[in-house]
Amino acid sequence: MANSLSQFDETLRQVFKFFNRFMVLIFRLGLGRFGNQPETSQVMVLVHTGRKSGLQRRTPVNYTVVDGEIYCTAAYGATADWYRNILANPIVEVWLKDGWWSGVAEVIGDDDPQRMKWMRQVLIASGFAAPLFAGVNPKTASDEALAQLVGDYKLIRVHRTAERIGPGGPGDLVWVWPVIALVVAGVLLQQFVKKNSNQ
Repeated sequence: MANSLSQFDETLRQVFKFFNRFMVLIFRLGLGRFGNQPETSQVMVLVHTGRKSGLQRRTPVNYTVVDGEIYCTAAYGATADWYRNILANPIVEVWLKDGWWSGVAEVIGDDDPQRMKWMRQVLIASGFAAPLFAGVNPKTASDEALAQLVGDYKLIRVHRTAERIGPGGPGDLVWVWPVIALVVAGVLLQQFVKKNSNQ
């Protein structure tokens, strides 16, 4: 039974890795704002530095904004690579649906009296993800039930320090759309010319 659970966990991790790459691509194509709502799933891309490689990493995470501060959660707790990376280097960037910022990440301790309130808001903003993966409705669950189900989760607050612009951020692949449009237009024109030349 334990082996089956570990296989399920590994399969789930692989699904998340694929979904993460897809979500990063969506943001890079300039589509981060589309369908990105708390009712469905509110996602941002957290840019952090690999603690061993020193390379820039991008991880999509569910988030919410409370009083101007960004809150997100590491569902795999202390084992999540991105969580361990921000412990080593809390300087991060965030790609939101309406902008790009530099920031500083701070782990909210389990003893913080506001932790469960903020955790609930992140889970609500995750839309379908919390009921599907955590098995809890964050809108109706009691604090006790919620705490039991997400006890291993880590809560992170990101304080934005400066707005970012320029290359290397969300939308850096938006040039793909005109290229696709030109290719499609070329194919259609070629078919049109071929059709008319055969008449």
